[in-house]
Amino acid sequence: MRARWFVGVLVLLLAGCTGAGTPEDEGGRITLRFQSLAWQEESVEANKALVKEWNATHPGVKVEYVQGSWDSVHDQLLTSFEGGEAPDIIHDASDDLADFAYGGYLADLEKLLPERLKSDIPRRSWQTATFGDGVYGVPFLQEPRVLVANAKWLKESGVRIPTPEHPWSWAEFRRITRQLSGDGKYGVAWPLKEPVSATLNLSLSAGGQLFHRGADGKVAIRFEKADETVPRTIHDQANTDRSASPTTLGSGGSDTLPGFFGGRYAMVPLGFSYRQQIAQQAPKGFRWQVLPAPAGADGLTQGVSPQTLSVAEDCPHKKEAAAFIDFLLRPKNMVRLALGDWMLPTGTEALKDPALHTAKDGWATGTALASRLSPAPAQSVRGYPEWKDKVATPAFQEYYSGAIGLGELRKRLEDDGNLVLARYQRSTTRR
Repeated sequence: MRARWFVGVLVLLLAGCTGAGTPEDEGGRITLRFQSLAWQEESVEANKALVKEWNATHPGVKVEYVQGSWDSVHDQLLTSFEGGEAPDIIHDASDDLADFAYGGYLADLEKLLPERLKSDIPRRSWQTATFGDGVYGVPFLQEPRVLVANAKWLKESGVRIPTPEHPWSWAEFRRITRQLSGDGKYGVAWPLKEPVSATLNLSLSAGGQLFHRGADGKVAIRFEKADETVPRTIHDQANTDRSASPTTLGSGGSDTLPGFFGGRYAMVPLGFSYRQQIAQQAPKGFRWQVLPAPAGADGLTQGVSPQTLSVAEDCPHKKEAAAFIDFLLRPKNMVRLALGDWMLPTGTEALKDPALHTAKDGWATGTALASRLSPAPAQSVRGYPEWKDKVATPAFQEYYSGAIGLGELRKRLEDDGNLVLARYQRSTTRR
């Protein structure tokens, strides 16, 4: 029985490798599969158009567009890696790469990428896809978190309007949301169905790190004074000031838009790409504006996990796959991808494009924040997904709802969290 099982698995693996790694089609061309996670109509169109342009100008290397989904990409990729059926070129996010990189499923791109591309993307962005001594993805799109505000409401209130040059402090933000609240209306609606990345990334502005790597390379969680600023602000807005809607704490970003359009919330902290939904769905005559997130001791710094392009380790044509990535991320093409996704490009040349500096839809405000975007705190931490799901998400949700205090939040994040990370750090060897 065991022998029959082994033969069956071997046949499946060989079949998978043949399907994914076939070097040439009937015409003698190399065929590469590119799995894209683009989902907005403009973004899908931009990606497909670029694939078509590549195929028209590179007759020897055909790229096939494969549609993936953000909702299931991690499990789908893990299954395809194990089965030998992974796409050759992989679209993902940098905070999803660590386990794949350390597991040996992704190719080290350090020697495959041209100098043009390597020098165009800042070092801080490359750090998001660097694990150990290798680079396992090309970071190409990123989005800051911003405040989307009811422009009329803010103007009539007389509050100071922040700019990237003169942002609100976290204390000022709390005071203003309190001023804007009352009569069943709230100064802010925090959509925190997924509270961990929002909290940690914004905490960088106050100097929060949470994850601390020692000389031995191992990571420990310490919830220190600087890590308290953002969580305490949100908690106090919702539970003390009543300036944050308690009903949106368990909601996603899109869930807050009807209330925002209906005049229930003055502001909603959202990812930069949500502007597309707002532009499409806002009622006629509704005026909205984009404001920078509050600043702390470290200014407007915030963490991001850029979208990335990687090459599978099992891809038999890594050089050609890297060449396609280079084509996709030429400055003008990177701008097209950024506009399609309503996000910011990482490339310095692409960021200079005039289309990204217009006042319309808040593009200029977002672009002004690009230089302050840093790797998300948990970027290279093995075990982060489990810690986030099993420890941090329930802990932050209970803290924000008022069910537990700051001391209990710290205890759970540190004590329970370090037990989770310890299991992943007993062995750091790659397969």
